[in-house]
Amino acid sequence: MIRIVISGISGRMGARIGILASQNKDFEIAGALEASSNPAIGNDIGENLAIGKIGKKIEADFNKIAASCDVLIEFTNVSSSLEHLDVAVKNKKSMVIGTTGFSADETDKIKEASKKIPIVFSPNMSVGANLMFRVTEEVAKALGENYEAEIIEAHHNQKKDAPSGTAKRLGEAVFKAKGKMPPIHSVRLGDIVGDHTVIFAGIGERIELTHRAHSRDALAKGALDAAKFLAGKKPGLYTMADVIEK
Repeated sequence: MIRIVISGISGRMGARIGILASQNKDFEIAGALEASSNPAIGNDIGENLAIGKIGKKIEADFNKIAASCDVLIEFTNVSSSLEHLDVAVKNKKSMVIGTTGFSADETDKIKEASKKIPIVFSPNMSVGANLMFRVTEEVAKALGENYEAEIIEAHHNQKKDAPSGTAKRLGEAVFKAKGKMPPIHSVRLGDIVGDHTVIFAGIGERIELTHRAHSRDALAKGALDAAKFLAGKKPGLYTMADVIEK
């Protein structure tokens, strides 16, 4: 059984990860984290998720519970993720990072930490989105210079970073094939979970590749798959492509 700590347990993603983990015999929820100002601090994790008491409380300090887990699953913000990364390294704990919005220097910190602990780091944890990364690069290569490319991404109005990490990764896939980053257009409306479309247009035709997340469960399940993948892994920086191809 894999013992997980879920960071951001009261958030949209954290809650879904917790609920799905509670339904899966491969996982034990060893702890959960929230910001010190969050009113959920001190609440029973199970009651917070409406799944019944599990006898463990939501904490603000990862140091207090790091020893009790195998993997930390992180979907919060950049500052919290980096703070928890330091604790994970100190305690030799694996980490799944789905947080987006890191700068180049902050990403380098994650890469450096991966020399000491195993980390799965991906802007999108869903199987479908990660397949789209691969397909986008293949299509861009096949179409060549006669086709222009642009990306449109849409998320809920509470998402802080724009463009999304997934859109940036799709742009990188196009860049690998064409040597030029495509324009990315961001939409922030309502409660959109996550839509990404890559448009390739030439004379007389266009090709559109689209991934739509209907719920956060695809991402939550991917995060749990990543946590399972890390069991017994050596230190290193892994992606969801590694998880899918395991």
